[in-house]
Amino acid sequence: MAERGYTATKDQLQARLRRIEGQVRGVARMVDEDRYCIDVLTQISAIRAALDKVALGLLDDHARHCLVGGHGGPTDPDEQVEELMGAVGRLLTR
Repeated sequence: MAERGYTATKDQLQARLRRIEGQVRGVARMVDEDRYCIDVLTQISAIRAALDKVALGLLDDHARHCLVGGHGGPTDPDEQVEELMGAVGRLLTR
């Protein structure tokens, strides 16, 4: 199997994603329990922030391992920038 930029921190990444999954289940419970809207929105904001942190970490790993390290990304510098900026653009678009 190919080594990815996040391979070295895969256990940490999976642990964070499990925590986020738990937060999402918690929000579903809050809705089931008819909790106050602002409390639900606050938790959704926390989930988004946690996902953003995971995404930025993956982006950093990708830039360092796949692009700079030459492990699977495009080799042309212009294509590297285009790929990276495309990923950033998708992260910023909500």
